[in-house]
Amino acid sequence: MSSIKKLAGQTLWYGGSSILARFLNYLLTPYLTGAMTGSGYGEMSIVYAAIPFLNVIFTYGIETAFFRFSQKSEHKKDVFNTASVSVLASTLVFTSLLLLAHTSIASILRLEQHPEYVKYTIIIIGLDTLTTLPYALLRQEGRPKKFASVRITNIAVTIFFTYFFISILPRVVAEKPHGLLAGIYVKDYQVGYVIIANLIASSIQFLQLGKEFFSVRFNFNKILWKQMIVYSLPLLIVGFGGMINEVADRLMLGWWAPVAGEAAKKNEVGIYSACYKLSILITLFIQGFRMGAEPFFFKQADEANPQRTYARVMKFFVITISLMFLVVVLYLDIWKHFIRNKVFWTGLKVVPVLLLANMFLGIYYNLSIWYKITNRTLSGAWITLIGAGITLLINFTFIPYFSYMACAWATFFSYGSMMVISYIWGQKIYRVPYAWKKLVAFMAIAVALFFIHKGITALYGNFYFSLVTGTVLLLLYVRFIALIEQKELAKMPVIGKYFIPKK
Repeated sequence: MSSIKKLAGQTLWYGGSSILARFLNYLLTPYLTGAMTGSGYGEMSIVYAAIPFLNVIFTYGIETAFFRFSQKSEHKKDVFNTASVSVLASTLVFTSLLLLAHTSIASILRLEQHPEYVKYTIIIIGLDTLTTLPYALLRQEGRPKKFASVRITNIAVTIFFTYFFISILPRVVAEKPHGLLAGIYVKDYQVGYVIIANLIASSIQFLQLGKEFFSVRFNFNKILWKQMIVYSLPLLIVGFGGMINEVADRLMLGWWAPVAGEAAKKNEVGIYSACYKLSILITLFIQGFRMGAEPFFFKQADEANPQRTYARVMKFFVITISLMFLVVVLYLDIWKHFIRNKVFWTGLKVVPVLLLANMFLGIYYNLSIWYKITNRTLSGAWITLIGAGITLLINFTFIPYFSYMACAWATFFSYGSMMVISYIWGQKIYRVPYAWKKLVAFMAIAVALFFIHKGITALYGNFYFSLVTGTVLLLLYVRFIALIEQKELAKMPVIGKYFIPKK
């Protein structure tokens, strides 16, 4: 149990700080959906949908390669320096090329009227890329307090300046139209101000990690670099394919949504993006889990019988995300108020589909350890490309008819396919004794409870009745899990004394 506790501790510190940071960022959703029009929010979503694509290209899997090669004693001194020099050189090249082409990129994104959005975004990506390895170094060296403080400060600064530019600055300028701040104020520039706030935060984040960044020694090990690139380049394909799965739907929805006019199409993107964020609990947990799990999995590979540990981690992971699924769908009438603009509520039907899709993605991340520790990263690239192909095919075929519902189902089938393929392929290469029948049952029962709740509330459409019914079903599920896993829970006295029946 100690290894599971160790992972839980790492997830609490590294993942927990990321969860808190991302949650603070998500608090902007009710604010921005209330302050911006549907088309404006959609325009912002298109900009931020493009960022992950470029982040993947800029980092090209080097973070995972850093963790992998740092485990080898002969590489410990050179790996950070070599990786950092590589990232610094490539970031300067990529940033320069994209800045030269920023007007063309703005045209592709349908942002011809504001090409400066793209320029700001490219600089943000460059700064964030330069902090990738300093963040990884903090995780590798076990320095969670600084890691957490920098992450949370970054989001806090973003929130502060977003609120300042959108709410405070207009009031100050209205009161003093000839004041100093009037010279920098631009009316109806909410999207631009959100991006500028992000740029300020990224600059401060880089300064906070300056000690780690400037600790780099220009000792470039060419042989080691070639080995790391061979390992990491397939992860570039994995990451790029993953971004296609995650954000291409918003770009394609902006092109082909079955509504007339650019503003209406951006409004569809805004509805879908706002409702997508209601998968917040699962999304944040998965992101936090990955932060703690990746270095943990690599270290665990050198221990006795790591497969057993991986299987147990998977079980607890599935139980957790199944509970989170129920917490969201059974209380969706509460969660929907997270979106201030009620016009966006028309898209709430995508939420259960997207929650399940993200559950599949989280399981896939757990499964992917087989190709990372066996150095078969090209296999991961093929799996991700299959998922990306499914995403593009379904979106291309069905968005013109079903709008954002096609996006949701494309995500569902893409991540579901990747999960299944990775499991089957991985068991042939690196067998892990996953209790897959039990895990499928946990998820299936959670989905069944959702449909039961949906059916009951359809007959008795009362808010409080829905709330009580959802709570009863959630407690029944918790009780069921406790009875099935009572041996494990018995080792956790604080939990066990409430849920394990006394003999």
